[in-house]
Amino acid sequence: MKIKRVKVEREGVTYTGLMMPSKGARIILKLDNGYNIGIKKDAKTKVTTLKEEGVESRKKMPSPSPNPSLPTISILSTGGTIASKVDYRTGAVTSQFDVEDILNAIPELTEIANFRGKVIYNILSENMKAECWQKLARAVANEIKKGADGIMITHGTDTMTYTAAALSFMLKTPVPIVFVGSQRSADRPSSDNVVNAVCAAKVATSDIAEVVVVMHAGTSDDECLIHRGARVRKMHSSRRDAFQSINAKPIGRIDYETRKIRTSEEYRKRGGQELVLNDRLEAKCALVKFSPGADHSIIDYYTGKGYKGVVIEGTGLGHVSTEWIASIKKAVDSGIHVVMTSQCLGGRICDRVYDTGRDLLNAGVIEGEDMLPEVALVKLMWVLAQTEDPAKVRQLMQTNIAGELSRRSEHA
Repeated sequence: MKIKRVKVEREGVTYTGLMMPSKGARIILKLDNGYNIGIKKDAKTKVTTLKEEGVESRKKMPSPSPNPSLPTISILSTGGTIASKVDYRTGAVTSQFDVEDILNAIPELTEIANFRGKVIYNILSENMKAECWQKLARAVANEIKKGADGIMITHGTDTMTYTAAALSFMLKTPVPIVFVGSQRSADRPSSDNVVNAVCAAKVATSDIAEVVVVMHAGTSDDECLIHRGARVRKMHSSRRDAFQSINAKPIGRIDYETRKIRTSEEYRKRGGQELVLNDRLEAKCALVKFSPGADHSIIDYYTGKGYKGVVIEGTGLGHVSTEWIASIKKAVDSGIHVVMTSQCLGGRICDRVYDTGRDLLNAGVIEGEDMLPEVALVKLMWVLAQTEDPAKVRQLMQTNIAGELSRRSEHA
């Protein structure tokens, strides 16, 4: 397929860029600054072709020779913006790069480690599901068994926290497992892909033997934060510093220029534990957000559909309408495990303050402590694959397994 670089002149204004396919009455032009504009196409518009070339005949550069003095990192690609490019057939950003493309696009990575790679998935992160997490966890374990000194996982940012949480419970690891993504695709001048990838690679060679997420610390290209995989959430749809640790501090930060890592929290050290893979998950679990006036029959729905667990995102300290309590008790009595979390994110559940909370406890609700709702969901999926005994489920849900909860909350 041919792509044209053109000059478009209209009413005294000139634009240059790549002409993108369009069926409408406008010319869609990708400017050199990475942004798209639409220009009305009529007799006043003059288009001059500056260059025409094929965009599908990309030649891959040969992989660099291994450096025996450097560690080996396995890059497992699942897709996402960090591994994306513009599809000039549609003008959309699509996940099309493989591991070699990433190394060719970010040659700085080869200064940090030797890389080997595998494409596990090439999907948008909203298409992830429990079976994808399981396949990825198995792939990670296999790479560690084959001698990888660290793992990098490229992932779409929208659901990266779910996958990071899932691997945090499914894997005990002797080496770093680092999730990385980008908020903006590589064709945009404001892309964060290089900084994030370089910082993630450096963390993958460090002694932080946990599942972590490495993303921009601020709006500048100066450093990244190292977030614990079961404590992080994407807090903005497009900012480069969208990822924040919730109810916990980041493990540390890494300077992009110097590649120096500064840790401020305790973490599991490299080689401190043997590799353990426990990839069983109970997929029949749901996350329900309470809102004023919401019909309690939503709980009845999951009861009737054979679900094993439900996490509720309640208000404040972990409340729902009193109308919900009978349905929750019915669900618990039928064998469904119900966990309460909070929409507030900051702080923790305490259902011992108000009557509603006490009624929820009497109905059999498990307090989710200070876990994020989505982390509580993933953890419940993992716990219910280990046991369905109510007492053991409650105990495991309220036990800190992967840094996902703490016994006391700190106030700034």
